[in-house]
Amino acid sequence: MGREIGPLKDDKGKKKVKKRKAASIQINPKWCKGCYICLETCPKKVYEKSPAVSEKGFNPVMIAHPEECTLCLQCEMLCPDLAIHVKEEG
Repeated sequence: MGREIGPLKDDKGKKKVKKRKAASIQINPKWCKGCYICLETCPKKVYEKSPAVSEKGFNPVMIAHPEECTLCLQCEMLCPDLAIHVKEEG
């Protein structure tokens, strides 16, 4: 299901609401080393550090606000461990 991104007007001046595609985000915790590049590059701050400590001794990344994802794929492209996979739902 999409989300509203703001009022638009059609050619007759009536308001239309454009729906944003929903994202499905997966993080492979075995591959993530906690570099937090995804935290820094995400324009919508979808990710946060988890309060839990991993087996490797760091706070892994968690998906905190998936509804904010714009499918820009910056996190997926810049993850050095290929631990993030983002795709459009549906």
